[in-house]
Amino acid sequence: MDVASLFDDVKRMNKRQFLYQMLSFGMIVTSALMIWKGLMVVTGSESPIVVVLSGSMEPAFHRGDLLFLTNYPEEPVRVGEIVVFKVEGRDIPIVHRVLKLHEKNNGTVKFLTKGDNNSVDDRGLYAPGQLWLTKKDVVGRARGFLPYVGMVTILMNEYPKFKYAVLTCLGIYVLIHRE
Repeated sequence: MDVASLFDDVKRMNKRQFLYQMLSFGMIVTSALMIWKGLMVVTGSESPIVVVLSGSMEPAFHRGDLLFLTNYPEEPVRVGEIVVFKVEGRDIPIVHRVLKLHEKNNGTVKFLTKGDNNSVDDRGLYAPGQLWLTKKDVVGRARGFLPYVGMVTILMNEYPKFKYAVLTCLGIYVLIHRE
């Protein structure tokens, strides 16, 4: 089946069939969003699932590993724990291990992070003038992972043509397998 015949099939659809296809697509997208929002509520994290984008945490995590996060406010940050954090001026969260804690008399806790595969701590990654992270910087704490499952995301970001090819294949699949 070629692309031209697929477009002919779409043209032959009556309004009711086309509306049914659009509603089905809308339900799929809405369901995915509801699942994501539900995960956010259950885990307490704004981003309950993240992909490791670099090799800075090897051998614990490799590039492309999919991490599952929680971020419950009552849990204290501990040395050795793997956290995902955002810093001012950077959009992409960073996955690194807590290296040191700095507790003040007033009860505030600040901490320093470092990638397992890096030779120095993360102070060079923090916002200018920032020497420590606080709990407000934490997106979540790693609770589990699936190895290399996130490589699809990395490939789609690094090779946009691959992303469009996958989306085209999915679109063709939907058109071929409709009722």
